[in-house]
Amino acid sequence: MYPVINQRLYTMLQNIQLTDEQARQLRELAAAEGRSMAEVARDGIDLLLRSRRCPDREVIKRRSLEALGRFHSGVTDLAVAHDRYLDEAFGD
Repeated sequence: MYPVINQRLYTMLQNIQLTDEQARQLRELAAAEGRSMAEVARDGIDLLLRSRRCPDREVIKRRSLEALGRFHSGVTDLAVAHDRYLDEAFGD
């Protein structure tokens, strides 16, 4: 892989293998939108990556801390007897 200098951004050339059907649909979509196949493919990859991205560790920590004390079980020994309560709720 060799870096290619683009007018607006620095990119790396990558080769991907598509099925004939994927290539046909990508070509048709690109033509319908007046864009290159590479641009449509990059948009699709960005969409996939955004949908699968895990929240930042600091975001998880902040959300967890915000939840502290917001829920009440009504029992006083939950920390000690949590297994018994779970078994009662979900056991056979």
